[in-house]
Amino acid sequence: MFDRGADTAEARQRIIEVGQLTRLRAEAAAQLDDFDYIVRTRFPYPIALRWRETEARMSAGDLGPAYDAVLETAEILLCYSALLTAALAHGASIELTAVAALRTKLVANRGGPGLGEWTAVLQEISGAKKRRTLSPDHPLHELGSLLGDEAASDARQRLAARRNDKSHLRPVDPVDLPSALQESFNDLSLLATRARFLADWPLIQVTSVVWDAFRGKASLSIRRLMGDHPVVPTSTMSHPSSAVETGSLYLADRDHRLYLLRPFLTGQICPTCRTWSTFHADKVGGELVLKSLEHGHYFPCSEETDAFRQVGLF
Repeated sequence: MFDRGADTAEARQRIIEVGQLTRLRAEAAAQLDDFDYIVRTRFPYPIALRWRETEARMSAGDLGPAYDAVLETAEILLCYSALLTAALAHGASIELTAVAALRTKLVANRGGPGLGEWTAVLQEISGAKKRRTLSPDHPLHELGSLLGDEAASDARQRLAARRNDKSHLRPVDPVDLPSALQESFNDLSLLATRARFLADWPLIQVTSVVWDAFRGKASLSIRRLMGDHPVVPTSTMSHPSSAVETGSLYLADRDHRLYLLRPFLTGQICPTCRTWSTFHADKVGGELVLKSLEHGHYFPCSEETDAFRQVGLF
């Protein structure tokens, strides 16, 4: 590096070039100590996007919108986790009374699911009895731990109370808003920390399946919908079965096993904002609709009605 005749400027430039990759690695490793960074970049898209909006509102000093964003992010965190739970429980032939109660609400035209329904699903799976037949590494065990301790349960209850107050036109006094914002964000952060396992489970959309009969494997083209943006590159993965739905959403666990999320959670271009979004079943004005986790847009549900009936949602 320091050849005879090389001047100091050239030597310095070589040091900078050689050390660039090391510096980038060090900076990237340091960011992993920042939990906000992990949520923005490694959590599933619906949660990561909501978290980014919360951070942006808080950093801008928009206290009212920031407070609303915190409560909405908490609901989407529990909503997404409950939808995973319902899909995985159905795949494992585990009956959840909370899902049956959700069906009753949808059929009886009493509105769509809310924080109470999502909480009920997560609380039911937290009981070890429901999970006794599962393998030790099944994702439902970690989902069952999300609200499994007193601190997380208390944080969830405080956030739910604040959400109910907002829905019933009991706003926070402007004088109390700074402390309410900080306290609610602390509760949200606690729940997100308990849900850190979501960063290990990619939400993926399968875009194509090519089966190789001689190798006994399928080559899947997938989109990993992790982080706060829906535009992501297509990658590939191997799978031991061709029984994979093109276009559907899957959860991939740490051992790369795939769990179908349809119809509990689906993904497509939103007809309202033309942005790729995730959707779940809801009821608006007596009509079954698909509602977005990212922005709340909804549209009439038609194609998934039979699938909802088959999984006991309608």
